[in-house]
Amino acid sequence: MVNQFENQAFRHDVIAFTTQLAEQIGPASRFVHIGLTSSDVVDTAWALRLKHAAKIISEDLKRITVVLRRLAKKHAHTIMMGRTHGMHAEPTTFGLKCLVWLQEFERHRERFDAATKRVCVGKISGAVGTFAHSGPNMEKYVCKSLGLGFEPVSTQVVQRDRHSEFLSVLALITASIEKIAQEVRHLQRPEFRELEEPFASGQKGSSAMPHKRNPVVCEQLCGLARVVRANASAGLENVALWHERDISHSSVERVVIPDSCSLTDYMLGKLQWLLEGMKVDKKRMRENLWLTRGLIFSQKVLLHLIEVSPISREDAYTSVQAAAMRTWNGGEDFATELLKETPVRKHLDRDELAEIMNPESFLQHIGEHYKRCGIPIKAAPRKAL
Repeated sequence: MVNQFENQAFRHDVIAFTTQLAEQIGPASRFVHIGLTSSDVVDTAWALRLKHAAKIISEDLKRITVVLRRLAKKHAHTIMMGRTHGMHAEPTTFGLKCLVWLQEFERHRERFDAATKRVCVGKISGAVGTFAHSGPNMEKYVCKSLGLGFEPVSTQVVQRDRHSEFLSVLALITASIEKIAQEVRHLQRPEFRELEEPFASGQKGSSAMPHKRNPVVCEQLCGLARVVRANASAGLENVALWHERDISHSSVERVVIPDSCSLTDYMLGKLQWLLEGMKVDKKRMRENLWLTRGLIFSQKVLLHLIEVSPISREDAYTSVQAAAMRTWNGGEDFATELLKETPVRKHLDRDELAEIMNPESFLQHIGEHYKRCGIPIKAAPRKAL
């Protein structure tokens, strides 16, 4: 079936455009598109549109770094459980988590600026890029007038590694958005309840269960990141064209470039909303440190035991692990189980274990991380929990 919107007389968008111009301009239209090929118009137009889109996304990224910097400073000493493999590891702070995110988005700003500079180039060099029917000066004049760079050497098209890089950076940005959203989703679970995305008064989380407070925006961000990643893959497929060019890339770009730009802008806006309104439950974070009844101090006990006793590391590890496994399997708290081990009892008493089992002791060097990132903070007083 013929598409009623398809112009059967042309079946070529640029020819349809130049024909329409000729109808409006009159005899002088013979000078329109002179010495050019379609890609001179289309690729230069892409560069101009991407320049405007990049300005919007760049401002989004700047706002995200401002919010993350504020959170990192505010929660520099907000102690919480660090987790590896999804399991309790050792204490960290929520501020350090935000600082990691901040540094990631600072790198994204650098990548995005570089990719934007490389993609915002036009070409006015003719059918296979040789300037056979128009000189290089016209290309320089046009691109400079539009505020664009120009492709130093081209075929019939601006080379698609530029566009692929741009799409890949958008995919990286949205992957980091997903990373943050996924962390909030995990820490919002009832078992944790350390973080929670904003939930408005009167908002309904489920059509069936009135108690639900689902992290729907976080889930949306995780889902949309998959779309932008898929678009970046399509961009990579566009790099290899036949000889000086074909148009297999053209139909793809008309979908993936505007979609990726608009989705990234939307997702960055939602991320800002999430970060600015997110609930941080400091009390719950501290409570969760003790869910395993002291097991998180196993490495500190091990190292202290090695320091104050002549026993080997292997023997010390065996004693500490034996006590830890009894606690894990329903025995008494870790300190009590440790004192059942002769090598431990011989060199450490309960008061010494209590001193070792201070979560704050893990955080004596966090100021160095902030210093390295150019964000000085005051040292937190060491206190028992």
